[in-house]
Amino acid sequence: MARASTRARVHAAVLSLAAESGFGGLTMEGIAARAGAGKQTLYRTWSSPAAVLLDALLGQSLDASGEVAIPDTGDLRADLETLVHGMIAELTDPATDRLLRAVTAELQTDPAIGAEVLDRLLGPQLRAIADRLARAEAACPEDGAELLLGPVFHRWLLRTRPFPEDWPAAHVDRVLRAVSSGG
Repeated sequence: MARASTRARVHAAVLSLAAESGFGGLTMEGIAARAGAGKQTLYRTWSSPAAVLLDALLGQSLDASGEVAIPDTGDLRADLETLVHGMIAELTDPATDRLLRAVTAELQTDPAIGAEVLDRLLGPQLRAIADRLARAEAACPEDGAELLLGPVFHRWLLRTRPFPEDWPAAHVDRVLRAVSSGG
């Protein structure tokens, strides 16, 4: 595992290189040179440029303890709406959209990248949402978590429709109705 200072330099390097030349232009040599680190240092921690980029992007999505954090103010509806707004903002930000699409494509063909996304981001995020739904006594909280995230990723990935400003609130309401114990 790279030291924190080296990891920070490598993350900054891969994000700036990806912004400049896109995912296709990333090489371990280029990342190492930009970060002022040895190529061997990179390979001790990451297997490929995609793995470096994914680690950098995940670093932006995790809290200070390295965990996936979802809002928890005690107001489930407001917290889920805040989460959906944040996801949409991150996914549609021009600075990250192209990079996230590249990583999404890469995880389809690289099982290690797919496993890392599931282990470090998607799995913990789904569990955290399901836990919040379970505390609210929702029926099928695991399904509710997927109902919350699935349409966000579908709209973003396939570009089926835009995200109007009122969509997150309406979407959260639909999900909460679907998983309500009486619903």
